[in-house]
Amino acid sequence: MIRVENIHKSFGDNHVLNGISTTFESGQTNLIIGQSGSGKTVFIKCMIGLMEVTDGTIWYDDVNFGALGKKERKAVRRKIGMLFQGSALFDSLTVEGNVRFPLDMFTNMTKKEKENRVNYVLDRVGLDGDNDKAPSEISGGMMKRVGIARSIVLEPKYLFCDEPNSGLDPKTALKIDQLIREITKENDIVTIINTHDMNSVMEIGEQVTYLRKGLKIWEGSSKEILYTDNELLNEFIFANKFLQELRKNQ
Repeated sequence: MIRVENIHKSFGDNHVLNGISTTFESGQTNLIIGQSGSGKTVFIKCMIGLMEVTDGTIWYDDVNFGALGKKERKAVRRKIGMLFQGSALFDSLTVEGNVRFPLDMFTNMTKKEKENRVNYVLDRVGLDGDNDKAPSEISGGMMKRVGIARSIVLEPKYLFCDEPNSGLDPKTALKIDQLIREITKENDIVTIINTHDMNSVMEIGEQVTYLRKGLKIWEGSSKEILYTDNELLNEFIFANKFLQELRKNQ
């Protein structure tokens, strides 16, 4: 579980986050949505410690993250997996090298142990046998799978995904959504996804948090979002033609 309590973040007179409180449970896909400039990215950066909050508290299970020293924070970050928007693969490394990179950096595993772990996660994301391919030789969807494999290779308790479907066609995006949800359930991970993709919201949004101008405006499930009477949320989500049609057919 990750719990945030009354989080504020300011840059001078610019108040980006204004008193956000919520809880992200393990074993479910927690989505954060909102327009550009709503504070989603800053919110995630604060949660993983890339930015310091101006006020408020972030809890990883029963650990107050903000009260930790540098060494203790590193131990918490060791339990965090990150899937970046552009996959962020190293062009100079093979698929296997990219996935093995966190093991080389943060573990004392033997070469054989690393090989076994890399092969396991590549098989789990459907890339068995693609170890020696370069990033330039694989599709965008495969690159996302490599990114997922790398993000889970250290067996994280917490997984952050930044726009995982960015640049993907709808069919591939659906497969990535399903893969993230399956991995979340199988490993009881706290998964937090920053997304603009309303199809993802309806497909895997077990908890959806809507931010607007640094405020938490609404929170609920994908089922509840279709029937919300929150005007600001309705204005945001039903600009999407897919959801307009879906609501009509309910």
